[in-house]
Amino acid sequence: MNYRIRLVETDEGWSVSCLDLPGCHSQGVTRAEALAAIREAIVDWLTVEAEEAGIKSAETMEIAV
Repeated sequence: MNYRIRLVETDEGWSVSCLDLPGCHSQGVTRAEALAAIREAIVDWLTVEAEEAGIKSAETMEIAV
């Protein structure tokens, strides 16, 4: 899945939010750190959402056809 994000540079580094997942935010000193952090935050957000919905197992993967 692809998710829209917003990156904002501040004096302290980069802040990043996933526009498609309410409350899913992260940050990093560098742009690359912020991007890595939001990827992890998105996975964590989806995991918690699945647990709260009673989903026993969920996996994210890419496949080529």
